[in-house]
Amino acid sequence: MSSQHVLATFAAPPSFQSSDSCKQVIAALRSQLPLRSIHWKSASRPSIRTIQELEVTLVPLDSLRDELTSQVPLTLLEKPLLNLYVVACEVSDNEAYRTTVKKQIKDWQTSVLPRKNQEWLIVHVVRPDTKVVDRKFFNMKGSVLDKIKADCNVDKRDRCVQLAWSAGEQSPAVWADLISKIKDGLLSALDNSVLSREEELKRSEGQRHMPGWNFCTYFILKESLATSYEGINLFEDALQQYNELEAAFMQVLREKNMSWFGSLIHPVPNDDSMPLLSTSKKHYRDLILANTISVFDLRVYLLSRQSALLSKMCQPSEICWKAFTFLSTFGRHLREVEPSLPEYFIESWTFSSALSVLDQCDSWTSLWPEMDAQPLARYSARKGELIELAKSQLDMLGIREGYLPSQPPFSLAIPAPAAASGSPITDKSSDYRISKREIISAIGDKETFYDLYTTISNRAIDMYVKAGRRKFALKIHGSLAVLDVFRGRLSNALTIFTSLPAHYAPHRWTSLESLMLSRAIDTHAALKKPRDREWIHILLAFLKTYVNDRNTELVMSEEDIPEYIAGLVTALREAAEKLDSDLIHPDHPVISISVAGDAGSVEEEDSLSLEVTVHNGLPCDVIIDEVNVTLTGQDANRLKFAVQVNKLTPGDNHLTLTCATACCGVYVLDNSEIQMSRLRFQWSHKSAGSSPAKETMLSLVRLPYNSRGLDIELRQSHEVDLGEVSQMLLVLSTRRNDISMATIKLSSAPGGVNFDYANAQVQNPAGEFDLSENCLKIANVPKDTNMVIFVPHTDASRFSAMKIDVKATYSTIPQPTVTRTLRKSHIVNVSLPIAVNVEDFFRGKRLFSEFTISATTRQHVRLSSADLQGPPSHDLDGVKITKYRSSHDMMTVSPENPVNYVFSIESEHGPVLEPLKLVIVYRMLHEEVVALTHAVLDDLLAQTSHNAPQGQELAASVIQYLEGDAAWVELYNATGELLIPSTLEIHEGLRELFTSLQERLARSRSLMESPCPWKEIRIPVDVPRMNIIAAARIRIHSSPLGSPEKSAPIYAGQPITGTLSIRTSLHWGDAESKRQKYILRYDIEERIKDWLVCGQKRGEFIARDEGTFSVPLTLIALHHGELTLPKVDVKPVPLGSDGMATNVFPNTDTHQTHGAETILVLPRGGRSTFVIGMGLQDE
Repeated sequence: MSSQHVLATFAAPPSFQSSDSCKQVIAALRSQLPLRSIHWKSASRPSIRTIQELEVTLVPLDSLRDELTSQVPLTLLEKPLLNLYVVACEVSDNEAYRTTVKKQIKDWQTSVLPRKNQEWLIVHVVRPDTKVVDRKFFNMKGSVLDKIKADCNVDKRDRCVQLAWSAGEQSPAVWADLISKIKDGLLSALDNSVLSREEELKRSEGQRHMPGWNFCTYFILKESLATSYEGINLFEDALQQYNELEAAFMQVLREKNMSWFGSLIHPVPNDDSMPLLSTSKKHYRDLILANTISVFDLRVYLLSRQSALLSKMCQPSEICWKAFTFLSTFGRHLREVEPSLPEYFIESWTFSSALSVLDQCDSWTSLWPEMDAQPLARYSARKGELIELAKSQLDMLGIREGYLPSQPPFSLAIPAPAAASGSPITDKSSDYRISKREIISAIGDKETFYDLYTTISNRAIDMYVKAGRRKFALKIHGSLAVLDVFRGRLSNALTIFTSLPAHYAPHRWTSLESLMLSRAIDTHAALKKPRDREWIHILLAFLKTYVNDRNTELVMSEEDIPEYIAGLVTALREAAEKLDSDLIHPDHPVISISVAGDAGSVEEEDSLSLEVTVHNGLPCDVIIDEVNVTLTGQDANRLKFAVQVNKLTPGDNHLTLTCATACCGVYVLDNSEIQMSRLRFQWSHKSAGSSPAKETMLSLVRLPYNSRGLDIELRQSHEVDLGEVSQMLLVLSTRRNDISMATIKLSSAPGGVNFDYANAQVQNPAGEFDLSENCLKIANVPKDTNMVIFVPHTDASRFSAMKIDVKATYSTIPQPTVTRTLRKSHIVNVSLPIAVNVEDFFRGKRLFSEFTISATTRQHVRLSSADLQGPPSHDLDGVKITKYRSSHDMMTVSPENPVNYVFSIESEHGPVLEPLKLVIVYRMLHEEVVALTHAVLDDLLAQTSHNAPQGQELAASVIQYLEGDAAWVELYNATGELLIPSTLEIHEGLRELFTSLQERLARSRSLMESPCPWKEIRIPVDVPRMNIIAAARIRIHSSPLGSPEKSAPIYAGQPITGTLSIRTSLHWGDAESKRQKYILRYDIEERIKDWLVCGQKRGEFIARDEGTFSVPLTLIALHHGELTLPKVDVKPVPLGSDGMATNVFPNTDTHQTHGAETILVLPRGGRSTFVIGMGLQDE
């Protein structure tokens, strides 16, 4: 149906209408069409509708005849909406208007005013230079336009407009007033027409339940409104009318009032093959007017009109969806009368209609601009649905003709009633046959059918791929694979079946995945291919889908599935036994393993047990060989718990796994494994690479500490000699184990620290000890033995602490074939808790060394003694070492208060060439109170009924308090009392034991009573050498006025005589330096605020062993008070040979002999006489 444009008529006086000027005006007016941007505010609708472009057909008034107008209301636009009358008259020619023009206008008005729902407009055409008229106040004579308005306007609305135009005028402003008046006139007429037609429709709807009401008449009225909207380009409003018609028809259908229609369908030739969306294939309006249209034809006509409007709105996706919905739903209605239809009519009509809709939509879209990605994908998806609908018709045809098997996925397309019938329908009431050539050829030839089926399927796949609907494309792929199986093309089918599940799995299309995998297994068996690794992977994938989704209706019946699964599991076991190497399959959901709780200890041996639950998700037994789990601790320590199992029954299986180890601590369930011959199922229980939600689901397993199991302790040696190779103290406690063979390996976390196993030493040999370069080997060590081994290692002084991993493997005499393990990590402090600084003072033949011992951490250190010793092998000849402060040997070094020790070294034969040793005996205050706590607690446990674990718990609480609060330190250092507050949180069952421990620790005790052993540090000390030692002294001579018994006082400003003497010694230099000639330069300090020094204040002299250089001085004190004497700086002159100076200086140490002396200087005395006036005498 072609849309009707808006009609407008024009007329003019006969003399003007036949002139060329009129033709030019009408042609110029037509050039301004179509009208644009028209805003229509209808009284029947609150919203404003915008008509972007309105086509207007301008025709002469006398060309229209009322008898040519159809009596059937096809559209509101059949009749003109606007009538124009064009008048050409001079602006001021009132006489011509009065005598001629006025009558002509009145005659025209008489012909157009009676016309219903039409508007009129008078256009006064003038020359542009005569448009403006002088209208002064006293000019009572109006223009022609004014007279036309006064004579012709019948209401308040102005229907007259002036057009100042001449030939060749192109300016749009000239037409602005006229175009605006035309728009107003058209909208007014259109609004009246629409309101009138809507009133008719309302009256018709109100009479719907009255006798005589006819749906077909109502349909024609409603459609006239739709075609009117279409003619003015309001496509949405037009589509709404057809949607309302469709809803009204469905209401009539529900009421089963079908008296206005013919039969549901009356097929005619080519009905099954004609284009669905064509409105010209039948005379639909004639059938509607005659009340003989069938429901089939009416629904097709409605769909075609809706699709035509949607095409003008550029909505191909909506067209395809409406067509798909109509074909699907109406096809089911046709099934009700299928016996009366030609054979395969429904399938042929649906197939042909679906494809014709695609062709029509593609024809429309080829004329539009290119669509964006999202609309194009949606359009492709709708096209895919239509093509799949066509394919489903081929499914039904193929099953009926025996070209396809009556089973999924082909049988899914057959409606329920048709599926019950196993034979084609042959009893037809008409001899008419289908006309679709593709369908006829496919029915007649099997290969042609298969070619058509494959072409349509591939076409649907292509559309779904373009739309991004992978699931639908893959489903059709599966149908093609099933078709290959039916046709005997098993290799192609197997390839498709095995490739499709990988595409289904990411989208969780489990049912389809299960179907494809079961088909792959069956096809594999039909091909008689070997059950190799590929077959195992296919089978395991199928079992995975079975466990994840037990809806197996696509595969087989619920009753047959257990037997089918059992057969597959048996075949899987047989295939696994034939593998040439292990096949690992990760994270299979058929079986799951969970840990029931913490591990337990085995009473009689160093072993741990672990309870696990193995869930078998299959409905049959699974034959296996072994179940094991791996736990991971700190530093990647791994323990494997295992048990031998014959089979797993359906559901939960509770098993006890064991591990020959003496490890303890908190471990994480890392992975688990089930062995089925050469097939190994593995599950990872850690959250690496998983979602953040899984990270909180780690399974923690606590391994208990076995107090009777093998144990290894590592710590720093109690005796540290900084001048020797570092050693680590290893204590092996066998406890209940009679060790037949054991190997111990140590590894340090800091790089570069190596252990020298070959030079290890055993302190108390209790078995066989084999020196090896790679590990410690021990054999035949009896139980309850503590073997102490010193293991040398490379320098670790750059580290404050060292983490050492201990790995021990051992076997016992009762069970020599069982290899047990022990893995532990120790943090060993390798840095010294104290630091030593030394300061040396040379005094003649004696050397005073002050050693300052300070703490390197925030902990207190108890010092028992500090001694400076010579070589242990022999005594030093002529060397005497004297220690001071011997009565205060035990000292405590705190972080704030270091301790000083002073030693005097007196050597008769010059410098001491061999190094000495500073031996410091100490222990940490923390270790001291910990040892005291454990000793007291062990004593209390022996007297009470509490067990060792309870004692360990109480000791841990007390030690935690001592480490967190330092309030006890001061009192403990003074009295030995260790006060523990009663507010400490202690378990109620340990409260009595805690009270006894609290009382015992609070007793006063000597600092020497601690059970904590002392540690020893030996630090090498090199005795320094000095080439020259100079002792400078300024001596003040007595005043000649003083007596010999009593020195005379010294006054400020008084000259004082004195002597500077410098005594030199070469005692602490080597023999070569004593033969060297040294020149020294002295310099007396300038103190201009205290002293004025006169004499030789600086000079040079030759240093001799035990020689003295003297020079007289005169000093003058510049102020009174106690003054120290000036210092004397003595420096060597660079050594030289043959009178040549060099930059080599001998070592020199200078001290001021008078450094501690002061001189009392008195202020200078004197007398002065002053006369002071006392005031005037009284008169």
